[in-house]
Amino acid sequence: MTRQPSAAQRRAIRTADAESGLLQGAASALASLVTQGLALRHPRPPHRHYLTPAGQRMRERLAAEPVRLVPPPDPDPAPAPGPAAGEPPVVFHARTATGSAGSAGSAGSAGNISAEPDPVREREVRSAWAGLVEMRRVSNPDRSVDRPCAWERTHLTQAAALALEAGCCRGYLVSESAQPEAVRVDGPDSWAYAETLARAGWQTSAHTDRRAGAAYLLASPRRV
Repeated sequence: MTRQPSAAQRRAIRTADAESGLLQGAASALASLVTQGLALRHPRPPHRHYLTPAGQRMRERLAAEPVRLVPPPDPDPAPAPGPAAGEPPVVFHARTATGSAGSAGSAGSAGNISAEPDPVREREVRSAWAGLVEMRRVSNPDRSVDRPCAWERTHLTQAAALALEAGCCRGYLVSESAQPEAVRVDGPDSWAYAETLARAGWQTSAHTDRRAGAAYLLASPRRV
């Protein structure tokens, strides 16, 4: 192996089935893992990909690494102090869909998400996530920060969208669902969405929209 796996390849390795080593992900990422000796392609249809012993060892190393929900902070001034218990983390509106952005201080405003990095938006997301983590610490009875708090349970779409945006996910659509205390998450990278939400304290289940023929997730805040 001559190079380190990319972010997409590392995500595929980390989310591989623990028992069988079955991989899910973009075809290009899986093919690259094969060339690196970390995966193999089954010779028979449907030609699924599985981790090799080297890939399994890589998976164990990745599982032991701490995963940040947000990029490391840049040397900017520290954000304002966190909110009081029971109050929203900041005047901030998470992006619930690609192509729709809520700007700080103006609920429901719309705009296109630029393909270029937006340092201002990144700082807003980091600040909002830090505020939400602090809200969990002061409002959860056990002061747990890895489990959603009451505010998130009453603002499901915004809370789930913030977790996804803080986790650097793209292409998702978060919407209300008929399931009590759950939201629907559509998009092309459901494995990444599920992993990001799980690390943010949410539980997910995969479903298929039979009319549209597309996969989606149902996500709800974890209670324990």
